[in-house]
Amino acid sequence: MKSKRIDDIGELVQEKGNVSIKELCEIFGVSKNTIRRDIDELVRNGAVEKVYGGIRAIKNPLLPFEQRHDQQHLQKKKIGEVASTFIEDDDIIFIDSGTTTSQIMDHVRDDIRITILTNNLDVINQCTNKPNVTLFVMGSLYKQETRSFVDMDTNLQNVNFNINKAFIAATGVSIANGLTNSDPLEYEIKKLICSKTDNLFLLVDESKFGKSTLLTYCPLEKISVLITSGNVPRDIREFLEEHEADIMQVDAPK
Repeated sequence: MKSKRIDDIGELVQEKGNVSIKELCEIFGVSKNTIRRDIDELVRNGAVEKVYGGIRAIKNPLLPFEQRHDQQHLQKKKIGEVASTFIEDDDIIFIDSGTTTSQIMDHVRDDIRITILTNNLDVINQCTNKPNVTLFVMGSLYKQETRSFVDMDTNLQNVNFNINKAFIAATGVSIANGLTNSDPLEYEIKKLICSKTDNLFLLVDESKFGKSTLLTYCPLEKISVLITSGNVPRDIREFLEEHEADIMQVDAPK
């Protein structure tokens, strides 16, 4: 239990860049003294350093959005283009936060009539050029590092939109832990959306396969379509095929 918690704290701080002791106590449901002992072990391992009121990553921190946007940009653009072909008039869709999902709306025709729910700032901006799009924004707290909105309101669960397609991203994708994310606030939105639609489109590059992070928001078997630019590991491919999911590998320069 302790070692798992320490690993999870390490994953969380690497994802967010920094986190307070108060946040860690709330997330893991333990005392400040317990968290401080966990932090001391992470500091000894060289993974984090102490700052006033919390800790921050000193190895493999979350890259700024602009840097992540540039990485594998052509692949992500192609994934977004393929995903856009599944969007049809009168759809009610969700588009997730992330550098790959941000590519979708650039490839959707300007006169399309759809309803979009999103917490993705870039998608929000792109919708201003599409006069027939009805736009709903989820989340009340803006996260600069991911250019997305998250929500601390427990009433989020009362959202009752009938979403017929959701285009989602993940930090990690594995059979054992499904689709994972390390941010508790983003996790709540992702989990909610995945519970409200049976047509889930997963958009990821090959670096996400075989990885798990802090929080599982959706089991892998619920995915309807996987769109990726890389080679899908054999075990994940066989698992998805067994559960009748479609796999689309785009051809894009690396």
